[in-house]
Amino acid sequence: MMAPLIAGDIICLVAPGRKVSTVDVEESVAIFKKWGFQVELGKHLFSDQHSYLSGTDHERISDLQNALDHSTLKAIVCARGGYGSSRIIDQLDFTKFKMNPKWIVGFSDITCFHLMCAQMNINSIHGAMPIQFSKHEAAASIESLRKILFGEYTKIVAAPNPHNRDGEVNAPLIGGNLSLLVDSLGTRNELQTHGKILLIEEIDEPRYKVDRMLMQLKRAGKLEGLVGVCIGQMTAIGDSTLPFDEAIEEIVLSKIPMGIPVAFDLPFGHEHPNYAWVQGKETTLVVNESESILC
Repeated sequence: MMAPLIAGDIICLVAPGRKVSTVDVEESVAIFKKWGFQVELGKHLFSDQHSYLSGTDHERISDLQNALDHSTLKAIVCARGGYGSSRIIDQLDFTKFKMNPKWIVGFSDITCFHLMCAQMNINSIHGAMPIQFSKHEAAASIESLRKILFGEYTKIVAAPNPHNRDGEVNAPLIGGNLSLLVDSLGTRNELQTHGKILLIEEIDEPRYKVDRMLMQLKRAGKLEGLVGVCIGQMTAIGDSTLPFDEAIEEIVLSKIPMGIPVAFDLPFGHEHPNYAWVQGKETTLVVNESESILC
C-alpha cells in the first residue's frame, strides 16, 4: 500500500482532459493548503490552446510527464475528467514514476490512469476532483478524499437493493468509469479483473450502450474470474430514440457470472456523495439483506 500523505507534502494539479479555469480550481487549492499541503500547478493547467481540451496534447503530456518524474511530489491530483487522457497516455514514460510512485487522484476519464497504475501494481485513488470542490453538496466527497490521503480508510455503505446478490469476499479493487474500462481493451493499460472486485460507474449514456459496453467486457473475458461486482452511480442513463426496455440491474446481472456477490447503488461516481476508494487495495465486500459494505 502507498504511504499516506502528511502535512508539508507537495501535490500537483494537472488536467489530462477537459479544460479548466482558475475559478474551477481555486477553492481546491485553498482547501489543500488548509490540509497542510504545498500545492503546485501544472505549467499549462489553464492553457487556451484547444477548444475542449486543457491544452494541446503536447502541453498536457508535458505537465503529466513533469509530475510523474517529480522526485519529491507525493500526489498528482487531476483537476477534472471529461475526455482526453487516452489521447496522451501512450506518449508518457512511467519509468521514473515506477521507481518513485505517487498517488494519482481522480475519477471518470482518470480511470485511464488508474488502470495504468494497476498494471504497475501501484495504488491510486478514485475520488473527488478539484472542479467539484466549490460545490456545497460535495462536502462529504471531499472529506472522504481527505481521509484516504491521510491514510484513514473508512467503509462505504449502501442500502439494500432487491437485485443484489448476497455474499462476502476479500480481494483487490479495480474499475471506474465503464466507458474508460472498455476503452482500455487491447491497450497498454488494459483492464485486468481476475481475482478482483470490479467497481463500475457511468454517466449520460443510453441503456443500449451500457448493455453493449458490458457485453464487450464479457466477450473480452473480463467478467470471468471476478470475485465480486459493485455498481456505483449510473447517472442520467436513459433511452435514445427507441426504448431499451431493461433496467440497469437486469442489464448488469445478465452479464455477470453466477455465484459472486453483486451490490448496486454504491455511493461513488458522478453524484454526491462520491466516496473515495483505493484501486488495488485488498478490501472486503459484504452484501446481505440489510446493506452492502466495502471495508
